[in-house]
Amino acid sequence: MTVLGTQGISLYYETHGDPASPPVLLISGLGGVGASWGSQTARFAEGHFVILPDQRGTGRTSRTLEGHTTQQLAQDMVALIEHLGVDPVHVVGASTGGAIAQYIALEHPLLVQSVTLSSTFACFDAYTRREFEVRRKMSDEWDRHTLLSSYSLFLFSPRYARNHPKAVTGWIDRAAASPAHPQDREIGGLRIDMIAAHDTLPRLSEISAPTLVLCGENNFCTPMPLSEELADLIPAATLTVFPDAGELIELEQPDHYFQIVSAFIKNHC
Repeated sequence: MTVLGTQGISLYYETHGDPASPPVLLISGLGGVGASWGSQTARFAEGHFVILPDQRGTGRTSRTLEGHTTQQLAQDMVALIEHLGVDPVHVVGASTGGAIAQYIALEHPLLVQSVTLSSTFACFDAYTRREFEVRRKMSDEWDRHTLLSSYSLFLFSPRYARNHPKAVTGWIDRAAASPAHPQDREIGGLRIDMIAAHDTLPRLSEISAPTLVLCGENNFCTPMPLSEELADLIPAATLTVFPDAGELIELEQPDHYFQIVSAFIKNHC
């Protein structure tokens, strides 16, 4: 078990691949655990040094009720990068991880070689705010399995859910079976509040690192206009759209996702 004591927490992380290879920091979504990257970890580890943390309050990192802001979580990640001494890194952030990645790029540009913002946002719009108001109430009241089953409707595209029902059921069952903690419900609410408060919109023009923005065509969680906004306002950004995909493009189209991101990273090594 690899743990870094930093920022008032014990931060659990894993590393995969050759430390001499280009470093890639994979920052997961709202669930916060590195394991959610699934097969992408092994794919990246073939040619990169992969850093895979569990975020503050999740997984095997300290279950704290303190510090739940995207800015603080970015500082947690910066402390890990500096501890490993592998900067500059290629930062790949999915959803909540993409919000965290924005602050890393904004406040520690010398640590960042490139940024991939996957299914993410700079600030909630009216649609997303309403969505997460509903999800906050669900998180407070529903049992874990029912909650995750409902989340799958936001996270997977209708076509993927239709064609891969066992994969979606497996995702729900694995997430529901992860070890529970008495503070999980409260932390889950704090994490929703955290992303609802995230707002880098006025600062996007300050991001200087080469940036790849990714979004699924049928993303109902953080929809396309949010990614278009990122790509429009970040000076060195390009947008790639995944046809028929939802929020979890790294799981729905794993080969295509890795091909796109790894090629981008290779072009900016």
